[in-house]
Amino acid sequence: MAQKLFALASVLAFLAVAVGAFGAHGLKNKIEPNMLAVFEVGVRYHFYHAIAIFIVALAVQNWNISPLPAYLFFAGIIIFSGSLYLLALTNIKWLGAITPIGGVLFLLGWGLLAFYTFKKL
Repeated sequence: MAQKLFALASVLAFLAVAVGAFGAHGLKNKIEPNMLAVFEVGVRYHFYHAIAIFIVALAVQNWNISPLPAYLFFAGIIIFSGSLYLLALTNIKWLGAITPIGGVLFLLGWGLLAFYTFKKL
């Protein structure tokens, strides 16, 4: 399981760098500055949570905890960052309404990670 999570985290980190470069270089003069800032928030949280999946993989391998936090982080990336990417690119405002769902998934992932690790103390 830990190896699969490492692989997933590696792909997600690669995509975060690629999407970030696309935003910084490909979108700089193509979308409004406020939408570029929205896009950059998506990239930032995408990258943070790719790294978080690496952390969960280590915890799964070393402490034998559940991989559930990693799945929550992955779903959070899709919903939180994905909705921000689409919002920035399309300016469809209702997409901003689903972004908090991804944020809740991030919070649940961090909370579960804390819970599982405290149980191992």
